[in-house]
Amino acid sequence: MRVALYARYSTDLQNSASIEDQLRLLKARSGEEGWHLAATYSDAATSGASLLRPGIQALLSDAATGRFDLVLAEALDRLSRNQADIARIYEQLSFHGIRIITLSEGPISELHIGLKGTMNALFLKDLADKTRRGLEGRVRAGKSGGGRTYGYDIPIRFTETGEKIAGELVINQEQANVVTRIFALYAAGRSPRAIAYMLNAEGTRGPNGGTWGPSTINGNRKRGTGILNNELYIGRRIWNRLRYMKDPSTGKRVSRLNDSKNWITDDVPSLRIIADDLWQAAKDHQNSLDILLVAGSPSDATTPRPFHDKQRPKYFWSGKIKCGRCGGSYTKVNKDMLGCATSRNKGKAVCSNRKNIRTDILEAHLLTSLQHHLMQPELFTEFIDAFTTELNRLQGEARGGRLALEAKICRISNQLEKAVDAILDGADALTLNARMKTLEAERSGLEAKLTSMSTEAPTLLHPNMSRIYKAKVGQLAEALRADREDLEAFNTVRALLDTVILHPTDGGFEIDVQGDLATILHLSAAGTRPFKTTKPSELSLGGSVA
Repeated sequence: MRVALYARYSTDLQNSASIEDQLRLLKARSGEEGWHLAATYSDAATSGASLLRPGIQALLSDAATGRFDLVLAEALDRLSRNQADIARIYEQLSFHGIRIITLSEGPISELHIGLKGTMNALFLKDLADKTRRGLEGRVRAGKSGGGRTYGYDIPIRFTETGEKIAGELVINQEQANVVTRIFALYAAGRSPRAIAYMLNAEGTRGPNGGTWGPSTINGNRKRGTGILNNELYIGRRIWNRLRYMKDPSTGKRVSRLNDSKNWITDDVPSLRIIADDLWQAAKDHQNSLDILLVAGSPSDATTPRPFHDKQRPKYFWSGKIKCGRCGGSYTKVNKDMLGCATSRNKGKAVCSNRKNIRTDILEAHLLTSLQHHLMQPELFTEFIDAFTTELNRLQGEARGGRLALEAKICRISNQLEKAVDAILDGADALTLNARMKTLEAERSGLEAKLTSMSTEAPTLLHPNMSRIYKAKVGQLAEALRADREDLEAFNTVRALLDTVILHPTDGGFEIDVQGDLATILHLSAAGTRPFKTTKPSELSLGGSVA
């Protein structure tokens, strides 16, 4: 029996030693049972409420390859605390004939999945309610509700009895000066992007020690995020403005705005950094940018600036282009040009790449390369010949295997008939009985194996597949051009493309394509030559693009 061990610890009251402790107990149990240790998986400091964990994903992937027969964990909630996820894990492992055993519950069945899944889901909800209740009590007592705010420190202090005092804030004067400067520059007409440029060029570290970006400063007025919208800077603390939920499809936390009647507001004048007149000046400038005049209306008539409607990607590489110098995204500079967003938003001090590229040139180069590398009929003809040879070999082996099984079944049936005839002729039935049972069991096993073998012949390739293939590739490239009418082809190629990295050079760009598409292009272009790149899913399209 091949066993896979799984261990996990979350961040609540546990540490990295918990993984070793769990694995030690699991290995001891495996040794007692005489199981063979096939693999070990673990996830450190990861919540069991999400299935997007590298350890559990690797376990499920290896399960599909038949690497082990059994999964052993300390308890069912180590695999997942989410009711839907634990059911999905159990369903996938059961499909591959793999059992789950835990030290706490023993062999896992559908009953455990239903009951324990419900209990774990209730545990998570109860834990969230208790955490929120505790934070609310801290806020009503005049303390911070959690989270670090730029401009403030959280000192480590203790009571006379040695109990840690949580939730106290004190002003960090160095950061407070930066906050005051940001408000003054913004009120004077500087844009958040220009302010971020300046701070990054001076080497001023932003929140969490990172660089400054426009969104860090501007934030979202409605949600109270960003330096310019944080009312704590004028001595007003607002708690419970937002609530956070996990998107079940991605596992990522997303924020939701709570009703204002549920907000808890508290005046804390000791934490004021910005004077009222400077705050109001910044708000006035912000309001002037949030509205625009309506053409043909009176001068005092205004309307909120509309948000852009969400659109599907216009290009198959949309959102997947990265700067080869800093790793930031390449976004639209204007209607026709793409540029490094990090360099534009955070300045040359963070990324010195100011080289832009036209969208039509980038698309033409990518599509031309795709069409060129895939349209090599001599390579495809070679592939068809090799495929046909291998197909014939596999068919021959399958046919030979079936004939061998049928012959063996026939031979056993003849032996059984002879044994029956011998008994009828007066032979000792007790002597032959054990032998007949063995033969019958062997025949049943062979018949089951024969039944499981596929009798369907593999689909053969069309004789003119090479010519058809060439025509289809040409149609594919055309379908991906301006009109995007063939959405199926568009979305298929987009799914194959992970990243397009633009490396700026003196003459233009060198382009690296990463993803399954890069592997396909490499295999079609390289033929029998070895793959020399260190990344198996990366392909340089070669040459420079001006």
